[in-house]
Amino acid sequence: MATISRVSVDHYENFPVASWLCPPHLRPAVAAIYAYARTADDLADEGEAPPEQRLADLEAYRRDLLAVYAGQAPSARWPDVFEALARTRNSHRLPIEPLLALLSAFQQDAGNPHYDTYDALLDYCSRSANPVGRLMLHLYAIEDATSLRQSDDICTALQLINFWQDLSVDQPRGRNYLPHELLKAHGLQAPLPAGIDARTLAPAVHELCDLARRQMLAGAPLARRVPGRAGWELRLVVQGGLAILRKIEQMSYQTLQARPRLRTWDAPGLAWRALAMTA
Repeated sequence: MATISRVSVDHYENFPVASWLCPPHLRPAVAAIYAYARTADDLADEGEAPPEQRLADLEAYRRDLLAVYAGQAPSARWPDVFEALARTRNSHRLPIEPLLALLSAFQQDAGNPHYDTYDALLDYCSRSANPVGRLMLHLYAIEDATSLRQSDDICTALQLINFWQDLSVDQPRGRNYLPHELLKAHGLQAPLPAGIDARTLAPAVHELCDLARRQMLAGAPLARRVPGRAGWELRLVVQGGLAILRKIEQMSYQTLQARPRLRTWDAPGLAWRALAMTA
């Protein structure tokens, strides 16, 4: 099972698109979902467009999605995205609700909002990350409540890990996912003032990473229940997220200063940990 998080080789490291572990008959569907999500995400936060233009573009994107699901022709703006999505919708009975949930999160992102509480951040993750995991489970015809809940745990954890990994990138761009209530609990100003020392923020990042780790471990048993190559791919996704947390720990949680990332030489260790997973 593949999943989106904004950690990637070029944009999405935790979304192994149509990887060699994905069954060939599902690769076009996975690629279609990826293209839909990536294009919407780029509309929300790439380039120099003002927020009002981003929101207008996302609304036009939503209208094209609704047209496809109504059996009508979408606009000509994103033909590759919606032609592939229409085929996937027809071949796999792809539900529209997760796709709409993703758009609501991207619309929220367009204004670079702040998050007063941790629960507010989790609500954002429930729409920005969890829908993709549920779409992947749908492709594998896995629909039981336990699997859906554990998929949500994994996807939310990946999103959170990406946030704490990317502080050195996001903060200068005005992207602030640090919950204000947690910053204040650590005696910090919310939002963070410019030029704050990474060591000052480290205890808060430590707490946030611990929360993400617990959520990841809560969802990890799903990887042993998903059959075949999808289960192995999911094991690697889980271990990749946990590996990033270890790298953050090794740099004393100072990701406001630098961004840790997975390297080629991390692959054997990830494979071993995936093989050894017992929960």
